[in-house]
Amino acid sequence: MRLPTDFYKIWAFAARSFLVNRRNVFAIFEMLFWPGVAIFSVGLLTRFLQLDPETVTFILIGAVSMNTIQIAQLDLSYALLYSVWAKSLKHEFMAPVGLTHILLGAGLVGLIRGFAVFVLMGFLCMWLFDMDLGPPGTWGLIIFLAGMFMNAGIIGALVLALVLRFGQRAEVAAWAFSYLMLLLCGLYYPVSILPPGVRELAQIIPLTYFLEYFRHFYGFPAPSPHPLLYGFSQSVVYLCLCYALVQYTLRAAKQRGTLLRLSE
Repeated sequence: MRLPTDFYKIWAFAARSFLVNRRNVFAIFEMLFWPGVAIFSVGLLTRFLQLDPETVTFILIGAVSMNTIQIAQLDLSYALLYSVWAKSLKHEFMAPVGLTHILLGAGLVGLIRGFAVFVLMGFLCMWLFDMDLGPPGTWGLIIFLAGMFMNAGIIGALVLALVLRFGQRAEVAAWAFSYLMLLLCGLYYPVSILPPGVRELAQIIPLTYFLEYFRHFYGFPAPSPHPLLYGFSQSVVYLCLCYALVQYTLRAAKQRGTLLRLSE
């Protein structure tokens, strides 16, 4: 990449995502409404079940993680879907920009939106359900956020690959991937209660280890001896593989004429 030219290209896609979110009332709505509903519904359920404070914290961490990752990955997932909906995908790749500019620009806005959701939900957890965010400390929170954002990047890149391969039909994957991953990684329950076979799948999902790491600050033992080592190493490998997959599907889309069919 050549700075500062590449910086301006990245900033252009970040500005596009920001403007789309600012002008779209539903994008703002999903940042405020759904995370709020998630915290209220899950938190009130824990009160109805009269769970002890430690178990309540365990479940609330899962709710915060799910919504943070879901919102953070959407801008990356929609980076090409916006162009598909506008029938302008071919024009985007006719410009002197690369896939890296698109990914970094859209991913930056997703990171900011995910951080905003994390702060909002953390505040609601402390205010409504007396959750204490002090035990992990600043570095614990930063490491946990980094892990969630890396997992959001993996989901977003996979959705982009599906968009380039199947077009608008891949829209549902923007939601399905994250829910499937969160189902397996022990969002509201320990991974140990998963059925045999499914439990092994959880071990190849990086978020499993980041949840273990964060929850150990609240007295829940981490089954893995080095959760951060496993979590970050898997995340880096998956991010590299996903980037290579998106590059491959982009080349294949150009050869098959998919970009033309998805444009006017």
